[in-house]
Amino acid sequence: MIKVTIYKTERHEYVGFDTEDHAGYGEQGQDILCAACSALVINALNSIERFTDDETSCVSDEDTGSISFRFNGKPSHDAALLLDSMILGLEEIEDSNDYEKYIDIIFKEV
Repeated sequence: MIKVTIYKTERHEYVGFDTEDHAGYGEQGQDILCAACSALVINALNSIERFTDDETSCVSDEDTGSISFRFNGKPSHDAALLLDSMILGLEEIEDSNDYEKYIDIIFKEV
């Protein structure tokens, strides 16, 4: 199961997120659910890097499917919007009856 933990402050500002594990929906390398989630996450990271001036840190491990992403400071409006878009896509997958047991999105206040 893919676990996505989104971190926000009490003022609802993003701090970052973590992803863990593989979906397990299909065989590794053939898992369409893992590919869809990865595309959403990687596109958001690439978009934040290319289209904003936000300073961030990101550590990933392809073998475990983990990504640890953090903002180094308060995120810009554009960066927050890009994360909202990623989260919307992931939540739509989570809300699907076909995939709900393969992805878990958790929001944590930090």
